[in-house]
Order: sequence, then C-alpha cells, then structure tokens
Amino acid sequence: MLLFKYILNTIPRPWLIKASYIARPIIALLLKGDTYTDPIDGKSFRRFLPYGYENQRKNALSPSTLSLERHRLMWLFLKNETSFFTSKKKLKTLHIAPEQCFLDLFKKQKNLDYVTSDLESPIADVKADICNLPFEDQSFDVVFCNHVLEHIVDDKKAMQELFRVLKKEGFGIFQIPQDLSRQKTFEDDAITNKEERTKIFGQYDHVRVYGRDYFDKLRSVGFKVDEIEYSQKISSKELDRFCLMKNEILPVCYKK
Repeated sequence: MLLFKYILNTIPRPWLIKASYIARPIIALLLKGDTYTDPIDGKSFRRFLPYGYENQRKNALSPSTLSLERHRLMWLFLKNETSFFTSKKKLKTLHIAPEQCFLDLFKKQKNLDYVTSDLESPIADVKADICNLPFEDQSFDVVFCNHVLEHIVDDKKAMQELFRVLKKEGFGIFQIPQDLSRQKTFEDDAITNKEERTKIFGQYDHVRVYGRDYFDKLRSVGFKVDEIEYSQKISSKELDRFCLMKNEILPVCYKK
C-alpha cells in the first residue's frame, strides 16, 4: 500500500494514465479470482487494489477497468435508473477529464455522440480549460465532470460553464470528494505546500474540501440538484461484492 501511495504522490497524472495502459492487463491477470466483481465489465478478482493519496483505501481500484468506488456507483445508477445506455435519441455527451473505466465503453455506445475534454489529460479529445469551454451554449444532453471541481480555483466559474453548455432538460453528474460531516466547504489559499495540501485537502493538487453546501453551490448557478444516496438501493451483499462506499451521494444536476 505504501508503494501505491508513493506512486500517486510523485508521478504526474498524465504519466500515470499512459503507464496504466501497459500495467492494467498484467495486474488484472495476476489478481484474477472470484471474491470481488467490477460491475462495469463483469470481471472478478480475489482482491482490488488500494488507492488514496493520503489515506489508502483497501479494495478500491478495480484491476481491469481501473474504476474506483465512485465510478462503479455511477455506472450502476446510469444503467439501472436512466436511459443513458438505451435512449433512442442520440445523446450528445461531454465528459470532462474522462476516466479510463468509461472512455472506451462510452465511445462504443451507438446512441452517444461522445466528446471528451481536459486541459492536461492525454486521452481527452479537446484540450480546454473548464472555466472557458470552447462549446456553444446548450450543446450537450449529458455532461459528466467527476472529481474535477476540487482542483479548480474558480469553481463557480467552472460550474457556470457546465450549466452554460448543458441543454435544457439535460442532466449532468458532478461528483466530488465530499466531507459530509462538514456543513461548509473549507478552502485556504495560503496552504501551498504539497505535503500539507495532501494532509488537509486529501490530495496535493486539491484546493478545497467540499462540505454539504456543495449542492447549494451548484443550485446557485442555476442547476436543479437531486442529492441521490444511491447506495441505499443496493443490497449489502452487492455493496461488498462491488466494493462500493456506503452513503456516498450522487449529485445529479438538471437544467430546466
């Protein structure tokens, strides 16, 4: 676990993404088993990999898709509660900072017109700043932006851009690391040391810790927000089998 922690905190994310394409099939083969299952691809393993920049979580990272708990929860929600995969209408979809566990699968979906964007990611189609997206107003039916806003200094501007490019009647999922014990979001621009940032914010490149007021921040730019505690609809057996977090809240946002 210490090795994984060292790798996460020392190797730049674009390099990690590139290296993972080589390491992933090897690790998946070595950990093959039947204890835990990744619902995204249906493959099973004797254990998942640890993950975390400060506090390592056991059985967090799937060896096959490289999904984390939040990705697997979102996948189950999209599959079971929405028409994202079955819509007869072609859904124009924007994915900010695309996750590897979704990238190839979403690209293969015939009902999606799928566009990815990020400032640094080597797997994104469009290189762009989330605070100044190069897309017209109301361009997308669906927008995903997961674990991005905690990196952005002007997160309100980023939220406004997500609202701007989303079509009316469209929806988005904007997950963030959230401390549900906090009522208010905490940020301090004076904290610049990477090690101190990791201890306080959970990761060296985070600039805040979101509290329960995150949902109201989204509402303040115009979104209708449903705070969905989707893990409550999943059996305890499946929560363990899929290595999901209990009580994680999915912020599902709509533009009316």
